[in-house]
Amino acid sequence: MTHSPPDPNLRALLAGPTPEAARRLLGFLLRTETEDGVAIGRIVETEAYLGPEDPASHAAMYRTERVAIMGGDPGLAYVYRSYGVHAMLNVVAHEPDAVGAVLIRAVEPLVGLDLMAARRGGSPEHLRALCSGPGKLAQAFGVIVDDHGRDLLADPRLCLIPAPPLPPDAIAHGPRIGISKAVDAELRFWVRGNPHISRR
Repeated sequence: MTHSPPDPNLRALLAGPTPEAARRLLGFLLRTETEDGVAIGRIVETEAYLGPEDPASHAAMYRTERVAIMGGDPGLAYVYRSYGVHAMLNVVAHEPDAVGAVLIRAVEPLVGLDLMAARRGGSPEHLRALCSGPGKLAQAFGVIVDDHGRDLLADPRLCLIPAPPLPPDAIAHGPRIGISKAVDAELRFWVRGNPHISRR
């Protein structure tokens, strides 16, 4: 696997307001390539987390070197472990001199389905449930905490592949889920009618 130069135009798509980036990422492909094989899926659900002004954001709760990447270059991977168990994949995305990241909440699996199922423990779950949550998709795609800091626009181990923007009426939005602060902020976005999202 070799690195390719990042596309500056793609980086620019993530260098605006974090909620806009969360919308733009819908439809993008997520791809991982490991010794086990290749896995590809379409992003169908995201959540935006802002800077210190957002009580639900790690930027408001923690002051660690890992969290500091939320103020880094758009397109970097912010990966942390949730409850000491699941890796959670976020894409750094924000305006200049700001802080923010987008949690990838759900992916529609496209390539490497057997590999994804094996990583999930060989579960006989229906395809709809394979990547219908941030912990599930990280496990299915082989995302680990050591992927933190990877350039998702250039690194073949873990990367994003751009797609044409979805029409506005194809995108739904509502409150974020799985959090206890700022629960009314409508910063969760998903592809309307897609069966692979984490919660309907």
